[in-house]
Amino acid sequence: MLDRPIAGELHGSLVAALGTGIVSGRYQPGHVLNLEGISAEHGVSRSVAREAVRVLESMGMVESRRRVGITVQDPEKWNVFDPVLIRWRLQAGDRTAQLVSLSELRLGFEPAAAALAARRASPHQCRVLATAVSDMVMHGRNGDLAAYLAADKLFHQTMLEASGNEMFRALNGAVAEVLAGRTHHGLMPEKPNIDAIALHDEVARAIRMGEADQAERAMRAIIDESVSAIVEVGPPGAGTAAQA
Repeated sequence: MLDRPIAGELHGSLVAALGTGIVSGRYQPGHVLNLEGISAEHGVSRSVAREAVRVLESMGMVESRRRVGITVQDPEKWNVFDPVLIRWRLQAGDRTAQLVSLSELRLGFEPAAAALAARRASPHQCRVLATAVSDMVMHGRNGDLAAYLAADKLFHQTMLEASGNEMFRALNGAVAEVLAGRTHHGLMPEKPNIDAIALHDEVARAIRMGEADQAERAMRAIIDESVSAIVEVGPPGAGTAAQA
């Protein structure tokens, strides 16, 4: 699942403003908007407003009906796997609840993906996993969280791809937004947790050695540690969390 391209800075800003407004509760489910009101409030043309609404419709966040208007939808109708929506919910919603929910989702597929990767990973993918772990060690030691995040995202992307399962691979965008969101919202310690890095190394080694059960257990341990840390942190900004 890739971020959808948004044509034009003005269009992108309007989509983000409306999307975060819905996520934050400014626009409650059942609230009715119209193109004239959106255009006036945000200083954009009707055509820009219309295109922004179409993006939100594709995400299940609003529904447009003639003679009714643009109705904000219940969260149950949202495309919760959309990476853009995940980003907005981490920015403007209940960040802790969203992180816990996403971590529980990851428990449902990343351990299984790791087990499959132990059976299907190519030599090249095994090398990429090993390199990503080495980079995590180096950047974690230096406290370079941006570089650490890039290596962490590469590790999980490669592991999902190595599973050989297109459904698991399609969830990479959701995983990447979880990793990025925790870094961008100050939920990472200055020096990443060495135990978490060691678990990533264990996953990489198990995949390389073809040890499916061990790869699955180690990946589960990574996410379990993350969930525990998120719950311990509590409300957004209350502390730091371990990383997965």
